[in-house]
Amino acid sequence: MSRSSNDVRAPWLWPLVGRLHFYIGLLVGPFLLIAALSGILYALTPQIEQALYHHEFYTDDAEGTPLSLAAQVRLARDAHGGNAAPVAVRPASEPGQTTRVMFADDSLGQWENMAVFIDPVSGEVRGQLPVYGTSGISAFRIVIDKFHRGLLLGDVGRLYSELAASWLWIAALGGLALWFKRRASTARRLPAPNASRWHRRLGPWALIGFLFFSATGLTWSQYAGGNIGELRALYGWQTPSVSTRLDRPEPGAAGIHAGHGGSSAPVTADPAVFDRVLSAARAEGLSANKIEIIPASDAGSAWRVREIGREWPTEVDQAAIDPVSLAVIDRTRFEDFPLAAKLTRWGIDLHMGVLFGLINQLVLVVFASALVAMLVMGYVMWWRRRPTRTSAALTPLTLWQALARAPLAARLGVIVIAALIGWALPVLGGSLILLMAIDAGVGLYQRRQGSAQRQPAL
Repeated sequence: MSRSSNDVRAPWLWPLVGRLHFYIGLLVGPFLLIAALSGILYALTPQIEQALYHHEFYTDDAEGTPLSLAAQVRLARDAHGGNAAPVAVRPASEPGQTTRVMFADDSLGQWENMAVFIDPVSGEVRGQLPVYGTSGISAFRIVIDKFHRGLLLGDVGRLYSELAASWLWIAALGGLALWFKRRASTARRLPAPNASRWHRRLGPWALIGFLFFSATGLTWSQYAGGNIGELRALYGWQTPSVSTRLDRPEPGAAGIHAGHGGSSAPVTADPAVFDRVLSAARAEGLSANKIEIIPASDAGSAWRVREIGREWPTEVDQAAIDPVSLAVIDRTRFEDFPLAAKLTRWGIDLHMGVLFGLINQLVLVVFASALVAMLVMGYVMWWRRRPTRTSAALTPLTLWQALARAPLAARLGVIVIAALIGWALPVLGGSLILLMAIDAGVGLYQRRQGSAQRQPAL
């Protein structure tokens, strides 16, 4: 049986790549499948969300002069109950939409607030819903988002998504290498089952999407994301933020008082300050329709006004404003962000399907569906070639067996590269150790089966 020149030069490399690709599909595949399916659902949530919460998000009549923010905040505060100041206010971005006034709520989870939706013209309270994070996603999408990121299991559950993102790029690049190898060999002339044929055809076209999912998923993962954050800090690539520190020593004015136990908002704030701060921000040049006003957390801090338009072109400028003098004490502009910070912003928004709207959503669905199809076809291929249908002579080399065939320099190179990747991506590193242990067990089982088959019959 002839072998290609590449196989002669490296009889260990392709078995190593092939076996690793197989293990990723078999063992990490279920996690990738969950991430892909929940990602498809998440990409479609904007339309679902608008249908579910149409009453809260939109008004019955877009005509008329809007009430002041002060009046809207008072109405929201009365509806919410108590005198607590909002943690943030998002004025209606266009006619026909509601103003969103958000309050801290101890009954909700971390990073969640209770939003009161106000008709800016009539003052009608359209409803209350939990919202999450800086994106302000609402109740339905909160559940999908938490499931996609962590299976609704908190920080422990986030290990699943980091595991999937850590291995996806290796599986994609390994599959591409095997595709090129097959094209260069005589084996490509042999007919292949439909699942195998489509798996090989679809993979190269979907590669860029898989690499994108992996890179952006790792950006905000628990452990690899921390390492990426440290790298960005080292090279000054962080996303700029405004300083809200005020120099004046007095305890504040205009209804601003000290903050209460652990809250991100002051106990009280004169609602009229919202209008004045917004006017100061507009005068400073924050002209985006989508904007958020965040009161100071204490008397020694400024208020923040930030643009929240994540669509293209991105509008995320910020200004810190003294609520007494209305002076702008600090300012950031997206156009001045370091390139790495811009790429991070765009990457996250692309991953969430908001940068280019519906087109962005459809592209995400296509690539995630391709990943689902690749995984399903991979399992079909494995089932047809499973050990019960494979003779001992055709059993592929294990990872350890392939490495044992490698020259010492190549073996050391593989170990060093694996160690560096495992250090940068800790979840991958830990799972690689487990994978190698499983592979050693498979090799031991194969040897014992081979020995049993060689025993003379009694």
